[in-house]
Amino acid sequence: MDLDAYVAEHGGEWRRLEVLVARHRLTAAEVDEMVLLYQRAATHLSIVRSRTPDPVVLADLSRLVLAGRAAINRSERMSWRPVAAFFTVGLPAALYRTRRWWLTVMVVMVGAAWGLIAYVQRYPAVLEAWFGAHPDEAALVEQFVGYYSEYRAETFFSAVWVNNAMLAVQCLASGVLILPVFYLLATNLISIAMMGAAMFDAGAGDVYLTYIAPHGFLELTAIFIGGGVGLRIGWSWIAPGPLLTRRESLVAWARQGMIVAVGLVVVLLVSGILEAYVTPSALPAPVRVGIGALLWVGFLLYALVWGRRVQSRPEALSNR
Repeated sequence: MDLDAYVAEHGGEWRRLEVLVARHRLTAAEVDEMVLLYQRAATHLSIVRSRTPDPVVLADLSRLVLAGRAAINRSERMSWRPVAAFFTVGLPAALYRTRRWWLTVMVVMVGAAWGLIAYVQRYPAVLEAWFGAHPDEAALVEQFVGYYSEYRAETFFSAVWVNNAMLAVQCLASGVLILPVFYLLATNLISIAMMGAAMFDAGAGDVYLTYIAPHGFLELTAIFIGGGVGLRIGWSWIAPGPLLTRRESLVAWARQGMIVAVGLVVVLLVSGILEAYVTPSALPAPVRVGIGALLWVGFLLYALVWGRRVQSRPEALSNR
């Protein structure tokens, strides 16, 4: 084998590999190119070693192959860029695209909850039928307040987080059938509203709101989002629109639902921390409620204002 001719033939590939290896940031196409050139250089090194083992060429090629291997391993390490892109673009864009559905669910559910509380206040027999007898007011308030501090904060946080995350994911997953979403939301609504009605009936409405508000703003919003996005997924195959088939529409909106599902796990993580550590804390009631309200407003700004700004970015459009 003519070594000079071989070096002249493949020298351009080696130099290109050396350029790519020296760069700290590469595009996806450049990473693919670097891997291909590394594989070729490794083959060239084997050929040179077996046929014309020139020490200078062997040393240069060995150094280049080792550098290429190190660069490939470096490029395959964990990168936080996809995670950052998910939370800065993907999630807020998906929340903004589905806003009409979950905002509607939020308004309807909150209105229905207050309507049920008002109805029970007008007809106390409903309260007695629900609890089996008129609840002892002092015991009811003590039980309600004690619920948030009965267990260690870490244990309570884990249980609350898992339970709420499961409820939100169930709403999303069952959305394709539509009716189960209404059942899940209704059972949650009735449970919260009946406890609220009992607390107001006991003259402890302020206690109820003080203990619900710090985590409830964020927690209930996350559940409403799960229900709203689930309904949107179900509606996607009922009315896919003029441009997509039913299957294409369902797949597209299910993809948005998966993005939202992952995001809601994080949102409910935050609300779980609030429920376990802030709600039962010794902080003044206005401070506890203020913390929850501040985080809730921040989340709405993130979903509606920031989501509107990023929903047309290429990264967001690629998830549709």
